[in-house]
Amino acid sequence: MDSSLLTEKGESYSKALGNRQVQMIAIGGAIGVGLFLGAGGKLHQVGPSLVLSYALCGIAAYFVMRALGELVLHEPTSGSFVTYARKFIGPWAGFASGWMYWVNWAMTGIAEITAVAIYVHKWLPDVPQWITALVALGVLILVNLLSVKLFGELEFWFSVVKVLAIVVFLVTATGLVLTSADIGGTTAGVHNLTAHNGFFPAGLGIALMTLQAVIFAYSAIELVGIAAGETKDARKVVPKAINGVVWRIGVFYVGSVLLLAMLLPWPFYNGGESPFVTVFSRLGIPGIGDVMNAVVLTAALSSCNSGLYSTGRILRALADKGEAPKFVGRMSGRHVPYGGILFTSGAYVLGVVLNYLVPKDAFDIAIASLGVITTWATLIFCQMRLRQAALRGELERPSYRMPWAPYSGWATLGFLALVVVLMGFSDGAEKIAFYSIPVLVVVLAVGWRIVGKRQRQEVR
Repeated sequence: MDSSLLTEKGESYSKALGNRQVQMIAIGGAIGVGLFLGAGGKLHQVGPSLVLSYALCGIAAYFVMRALGELVLHEPTSGSFVTYARKFIGPWAGFASGWMYWVNWAMTGIAEITAVAIYVHKWLPDVPQWITALVALGVLILVNLLSVKLFGELEFWFSVVKVLAIVVFLVTATGLVLTSADIGGTTAGVHNLTAHNGFFPAGLGIALMTLQAVIFAYSAIELVGIAAGETKDARKVVPKAINGVVWRIGVFYVGSVLLLAMLLPWPFYNGGESPFVTVFSRLGIPGIGDVMNAVVLTAALSSCNSGLYSTGRILRALADKGEAPKFVGRMSGRHVPYGGILFTSGAYVLGVVLNYLVPKDAFDIAIASLGVITTWATLIFCQMRLRQAALRGELERPSYRMPWAPYSGWATLGFLALVVVLMGFSDGAEKIAFYSIPVLVVVLAVGWRIVGKRQRQEVR
C-alpha cells in the first residue's frame, strides 16, 4: 500500500493536500457569507454593538481551534470529531455529532446557494435566482467529485481572493477613518460608534441575541481538522495553520466589523446587500461595488465548496460504522467519497428550490447554528477527555495543547450553552431553531436505536 494513502476498510484517501493549501483552507474556511453578507443585516439590527458579539465568539473560536489542534496531533483523521467523539465519549456521540454536522452543512448550503444567487442578481436582475444557484451547484459538485487535489487548489485560490479583499478593505477603511473621509455625505470616524443612539442602540439584550448568527459566521473553522486526514505531514502542517488562523480570525472579523461601524452610521446597512458593497458603492468610485460583489460571490462559492468536501468525509466516517446508508460511504477510483458528496448535494438542491419559492427569505436558516454549536462542544469535550486520559497515564498528551485547560474548556462550553438559551428568547428564526432541539434529539435517539439494533443483529 502506498504510504501516501490513508486506509480505512480497504479504501483510501489520497494525501494530496500540502502546506500551502491547508494554510489557506484554514484561513479562508473561516471567511464566508456570514461576514460578507450577514453582517449587513445584523449591523442594521443592533448597531456597533455587533463588534462585541464578534469578539466574544472569536474567543470561543480560539479555544475550539486549539482543542482541535491537540486532537489532530493525537490522531490526524478525515473522520475528525466523529472519530474523536467515538473514542473519548462513546459510539453514540460519534453518531450524533456526525449527523448534526451534516444538518449544519445541509442548512448552511441553502444559505450559501442563496448568497450566490443574491450576488449574481446584482449583475443579472432578470435571471431567476434559482437558475444561478443551480449552475453554481453543478460546477462545485463536479470539482469535488474529480479529486481532493482539485478541491484543494480551487479552495486555495478562493481563499486568496477572500483574504486579499479583506486586507485591502482593512487598509482602505483604516485610512478613511483616520482621515475622517466623506462617504456618500456622511463622515467616517470613531464617533459613528456612539453618535447614533449609542453603542447599544437596540439594547444589550438584543445585541446578545446576535451571538447565534455570529457563531454561524465563524462556522467552517473546523475544516482544517477534517483536511488533516488528507494532508502530507499533518502533525507538522496543521498546528502551523491553526496558529496562523487564530489571530487572523480576530483581525479579519472583529477588525472588519469595527471598521464598518466607524465608516458609516449603522442604519445605512441592510440585510439585502453586503456591507462591504454598501461602503464602496457610497464612495462613488466606478466599479468598486462590482469588484466587492465578485469577492463576496467567491466567498459564498468557497463556503459551499467546503461544505461538500467536509460532509463527504464525515458521512463516510459514519457509513464505515454502519451509522449512515452504505451508499454515502462509497469511494471512487480517484479516492473521493462520492456517495457522501452526492447525498449532501441533494440537500443543497433544496436550497435551489427555496430560491425558486422564497428568493428573499432563504438565507436566514438559523438551525445551521445548532450544528456548529454541537461540533464545537464536541471538540471541546473530546479535548477534555483526552487530557483526563493522559493524566491517568492511558495515552501521551501531544505537545500542542489547549491553553488553560480544563478551565478554558468549561468556560467555552458555558458560553455555547448561553448562546443556545438566548436563541429561545429571539423573535425570529432563532426561536424556531431553539424549539427544534427536542425534535432533533428524538430523531437522533431513534436513529441511534435503529443503528444499534442493526449492529447487534449483524454481530449475531
